[in-house]
Amino acid sequence: MKGKSLIIIIGIVVVLGFMLAGSYNKLASMDEGVTSAWAQVENQLKRRADLIPNLVNTVQGYASHEEEVLTNITNARAGLTSASTPGEFAEANAEFETAMNSLNIVVENYPDLKANQNFLELQAELASTENKISTERMRYNESVQGFNTAIRRFPTNIIAGVFNYDAREYFEINAQDAEVPEVNF
Repeated sequence: MKGKSLIIIIGIVVVLGFMLAGSYNKLASMDEGVTSAWAQVENQLKRRADLIPNLVNTVQGYASHEEEVLTNITNARAGLTSASTPGEFAEANAEFETAMNSLNIVVENYPDLKANQNFLELQAELASTENKISTERMRYNESVQGFNTAIRRFPTNIIAGVFNYDAREYFEINAQDAEVPEVNF
């Protein structure tokens, strides 16, 4: 009788061990997925930051006296490249959006600039990059949601606590970025 009880207890311990290992492995995979998704967001933000000097140089040739706008864009780019957390990136992104809106006003004042092929190509690249950033930000937030949900569910929350898996931060925009811009022709 003691032998059967011991075998049953060992069997239960082994099954629980496999369940714990499976939960831990799932959390580790999800954590890496969030990290990977964030790397893609950073990749696209870097791409956008790399395009900005070309755009600024093109505009500078036409609007050399619009120094403040160009300085703001350069500073916004610096903010993007120095950010390290989703919150810092969201703040830098908001500054960038404001600077780009100012640039669009400058472009409206220079009809020849709007027809310049280099400018048009850069604008198309920026639009493409903005779409890619939006897609990668969405994928990152989906990964964060899945991970954060997993670490809150029982019994995975116990394993998450033991191995210090904390909730990850979403990439959120501020209220100003959520407003629809007004377009006037």
